Amino acid sequence: MLYLDIPLLSLLIWTPLIGGVLLLFIDQKNDQLIKISGFTISTVTLFISIVLLINFDTSQYLLQFNEKHIWIYNLDINYHLAVDGFSLLFILLTTTVTSLIILFNFSESRQQNNKYIALFLILEGLLLGVFCAFDSILFYIFFEAMLIPLFLIIGIWGGPNRVYATIKFFIYTLLGSVLMLVALLYLSFKANSFYILDYYNLVLSLDTQILIFLAFLIAFGIKVPMWPVHTWLPDAHVEAPSSGSVILAAVLLKVGGYGMIRFLLPITPDAGFYLNNFLIPLSLVAIIYISFVAIAQQDMKKLIAYSSIAHMGFVTLGIFLVFNTIGQAQDIQNISHIGLQGAIMQMLSHGLISAGLFICIGIIYSRTKSRMIDDQSGIGQVMPVFSALMMFFLLANSGLPGTSGFVGEFMVLIAAIKNNIMYAVLASTTLVLAASYSLWLGKRVLFGEVNNDNVASMKILRFDEFWPLLILAILVILIGIKPDLLLNISEESSMNMIKIITNKY
Repeated sequence: MLYLDIPLLSLLIWTPLIGGVLLLFIDQKNDQLIKISGFTISTVTLFISIVLLINFDTSQYLLQFNEKHIWIYNLDINYHLAVDGFSLLFILLTTTVTSLIILFNFSESRQQNNKYIALFLILEGLLLGVFCAFDSILFYIFFEAMLIPLFLIIGIWGGPNRVYATIKFFIYTLLGSVLMLVALLYLSFKANSFYILDYYNLVLSLDTQILIFLAFLIAFGIKVPMWPVHTWLPDAHVEAPSSGSVILAAVLLKVGGYGMIRFLLPITPDAGFYLNNFLIPLSLVAIIYISFVAIAQQDMKKLIAYSSIAHMGFVTLGIFLVFNTIGQAQDIQNISHIGLQGAIMQMLSHGLISAGLFICIGIIYSRTKSRMIDDQSGIGQVMPVFSALMMFFLLANSGLPGTSGFVGEFMVLIAAIKNNIMYAVLASTTLVLAASYSLWLGKRVLFGEVNNDNVASMKILRFDEFWPLLILAILVILIGIKPDLLLNISEESSMNMIKIITNKY
């Protein structure tokens, strides 16, 4: 196969990293060359990820495309890259969304655009590193480093309160990262290895598992973000430029869910089982309470930001339900597998839908210079194509059958029903609540009479605004109609994860 001869994962990671650095040397006055170069680099990275997909063997759970080189000999730290079904899905999400962000950037005009696009490419490379790293120190370095470009994107090109938002974002993530580093170092000493899969074989006492579990839970829970450590996200979204909000919601939040699957589930299953009566209510609070908070928002970005927290509550619910597998019969294990697959689907779906919504809000803001809902009305009369696309994403956000937004929630609800009917009843309220804030937003912004000159003078969609939205809409429909396209990729990895958890009981 092709991947036996070419280090595809290194190419995948270093193409945007090096490309982003080289972009800094292009004269910022040559804006068209900057945009074309950035889009070319992101497209090449997307092509490499497609090559990975074509060569990926979905019939096995073993790590594929392995690259391992000694990095720090004395400490036995390796440059170890590989992918499984989980990794590959998030790699595809990252490369797709980044390419669409840079395509959307053609419609925008800003100072120092070479640095702006360069930071997105560098962020893409670091995110891909997180999903490919199987040495825990390498994972941690990528995990920490990805905060730097996002910090700069918000801090330089963000709104008037960007300094407050970036400092809050930094403090939250730093706290979680320190705890995760301590947990990783402890596990490496116990396993005498920094290889992540070696941690899966450790036999740890319940007290030790609880401490490690809490360290990972805080680190990844902040990224998701879970209630009550979610308050940094709305501020970051409101102050971030449109493309920054897209990458933040579509990909960065998924690092938290990925980390939970990669570390919490297989390393500390007993602690997860012990704490499950505490964990699942946290997810249900995020789903229900934060949905009501979203309904109360007057800023479109804040509304979708709180919507993201509520939808990611479904992700953590699907993940935490897996802990109920421990000591249960085979049929419960199979149901937990459905819940885990549902969590994966929910993350991928939310990545696409939230990207579409934040691009839509960015388009409105570029024309009206306002994100306040009360300042918009009757946009559908002046921009009918745009309004149709935005309404589609709002319907998908509310879980419309036939869209990707329905698949993940449906699978998690199946797992919830089989575990505890009350979990399912409470979680299912999101179907009503999500429809409430999504459709109410659409009604107030897109329908009605044109109420001000800014809306009346709005220009129709540009080519570089239309295509990112159309591509995202096609992907949302495709996944909604044919979810097996993605479920088959992570099937074996998911089943293997359930087996690891069960065998450690």
